[in-house]
Amino acid sequence: MRADAADLAPQPLATATALPARFYTGEATADLDQRAVFDRHWQYICHASQIGDEGDYTVAAMGRLPVIVIRTADGLRGYHNVCRHRAGPMAHCPGKGAKQLRCKYHGWTYNLDGSLRTATEMKDVADFDIADVRLPEVHVREFEGLVFAAASNDAPPFEEYVEGIAERLAVSGHRLVDLRFHQHLHYDIDCNWKTYVDNYLEGYHVPHVHPELNKLLDYRSYVTETKRWHSMQFSPLESGDDLYGSGEALYYFMYPNTMLNILPGRLQTNRVLPLPGNRCRVEFDFFYVESKGESDDIRRQRDLEFSDVVQDEDIRICIDVQKGLDSGSYHAGRLNPLRENALHHFQELLRADYRAHGGSAG
Repeated sequence: MRADAADLAPQPLATATALPARFYTGEATADLDQRAVFDRHWQYICHASQIGDEGDYTVAAMGRLPVIVIRTADGLRGYHNVCRHRAGPMAHCPGKGAKQLRCKYHGWTYNLDGSLRTATEMKDVADFDIADVRLPEVHVREFEGLVFAAASNDAPPFEEYVEGIAERLAVSGHRLVDLRFHQHLHYDIDCNWKTYVDNYLEGYHVPHVHPELNKLLDYRSYVTETKRWHSMQFSPLESGDDLYGSGEALYYFMYPNTMLNILPGRLQTNRVLPLPGNRCRVEFDFFYVESKGESDDIRRQRDLEFSDVVQDEDIRICIDVQKGLDSGSYHAGRLNPLRENALHHFQELLRADYRAHGGSAG
């Protein structure tokens, strides 16, 4: 991909235009996103309660990179989920109580510190030393009950990444650490991952795309704030006691692909992952306070059903927008400074990463 310097120059919000269409299409864009974005930044992995005991582990993807995160006696550790023999996986899905990590392909086994323990039928192979082999490690941090990982030593300081979030949650009385996993869903969508993120980052479309959601939120009081590495959309919330009740809706976006949708007694995490063919997968995990009876169960079911409606609306518009981006008709339109400031924040972070890591490379 070759990018004109003007397309990647910093843009003040008041006069900003959107990222040009060519950054949403093609294999060169996918390669750029991996090396400039996903290889360099913190990404959400799971809720800490999902790997709460020693030996519990989960698997995830950081862009194209498969990773495994496990709780050991020394705390959380994370590794590339890629055997050093022939690239097989240590695990396909989450598990409990592991004492070691064993490749599913040829049975090579690793200790929980990432060192190779045994290599099947390699005992007499010349110039092969088990001590020379270990799984590449990723950095892992736990915050407010959420687990994040970064593949690069040059990832931004984690304290900058989560700046101000704990304080804002405390003011609102949200305790994410107390929530527990309820359900996982995912959707594979015919759009670039950035198309989906762009859509998430503005409430501008809510009155036009989400009629039922618009009834619950106060669009006139919808506020968006940005920090160095994340943004937060806020709205007062009014719904019946059989859904969320009244309170507030907090929608955090943590660059580059993590979303935390926080409502009273509920957290929904979204992780947006690129897929081959300019598609993306959006992974949804739902977390709630412990159920106190049938009324809580009914509320959870209504939440899942309502989320499906909203997600279906988002999928349809994102597919339509991607068709427009692919059409050759669109270049880069002006942004609304009031309603699209979080989208501008995201795209400015992308521009900076593209400038620093090869956005003008052939």
